[in-house]
Amino acid sequence: TPHVEAWDAAAALPASLFENLSELGFMGMLVPEAYGGLDLDVTSYLVVVEELARADAASALTVSIQNGPVASTLLKHGTEAQREAWLPGLAAGEHIGAFALSEEGAGSDPAGVATTATRDGDGWVLNGAKKWVTNGARAGLLLVFARTGDRGELGCFLVPGGHPGLEVQGRTTTMGLRASETAEVRLNEVRLPLDALVGAAGNGLGIALDALTLGRAGIAAQAVGIAEASLEHAVRYSREREQFGRPLAAFGAIQAKLAEMAARTAVARAAVREVGARLQRVRAGEADDGVGENSLVARVAGAKLVASETAMFASDEAVQIFGGYGYMRDYPVEKLMRDAKGTEIYEGTSEILRFVIAREIMRAAEG
Repeated sequence: TPHVEAWDAAAALPASLFENLSELGFMGMLVPEAYGGLDLDVTSYLVVVEELARADAASALTVSIQNGPVASTLLKHGTEAQREAWLPGLAAGEHIGAFALSEEGAGSDPAGVATTATRDGDGWVLNGAKKWVTNGARAGLLLVFARTGDRGELGCFLVPGGHPGLEVQGRTTTMGLRASETAEVRLNEVRLPLDALVGAAGNGLGIALDALTLGRAGIAAQAVGIAEASLEHAVRYSREREQFGRPLAAFGAIQAKLAEMAARTAVARAAVREVGARLQRVRAGEADDGVGENSLVARVAGAKLVASETAMFASDEAVQIFGGYGYMRDYPVEKLMRDAKGTEIYEGTSEILRFVIAREIMRAAEG
């Protein structure tokens, strides 16, 4: 869209965009109709995220966090009172959701969360700091994970935006996805009622990992959208740009690049479609009995791994095809490359994803 570059430069999405996304129902795609959502199946949701990312990955990321780690976690693990209190506002876009898990010393190792939640009379008191909180700068609801006991014993807490003791310390300056308004959040004696806890104390790590499964599928869809946009821009430019008296697209070297970009993107898209269908069956109450490399956890990790590395490959090739123009801020492919890099890092780095897949393979081999 003509506005994307301005949003990226401003490192913020406009309020009008959130209004439009809300009117379309995109802020509550996975929320049941009873709470004001669209109640889409997971595959349809992932297609929407993919299409949004073709235009702007930051917008797609914001929608993915809202629907996946935030709303779906509340839907699956929250009480009816918690769902009634928050899901209608999330679906209507009145509340922007944020997932506050990562910390300075706990990124790929969520069990190492140092933020504490201490019982105090008829409530909880939270202290600590969270980093890389997507949507954190404008969040109306944060799902904050804090340690309730020994290492790995976490609780998931509902913290309203603007709550006393909650401090958003400005937007984090990132390489790409700049408009997603990532922030650092500090919690200083944040007092919460007992019913702010989602699930049971000590079960937060399981809730977080469950949320990341759907979250990773959303990021995989986002990455496919970036790869598609990279291919589209590369094809268009190679047909228009002439060198040595003919279009770049007439050269075999350029055709080979485009073919590889297209083939890899198709594979990534197919992987995302597969996990979308399987996640939907689980969401509908069916069991998923896949094991080893075919387990749902491994398949989702594989989809994100393949899709994110495809996005990085395709955007890199697009920059190369654009040549000197590709290295300039005036052209869209440099932003695609910056955005693509993020998909290889957040919600599971490529290295962690390979570890997850290998772990599932070895578990199955050991019986």
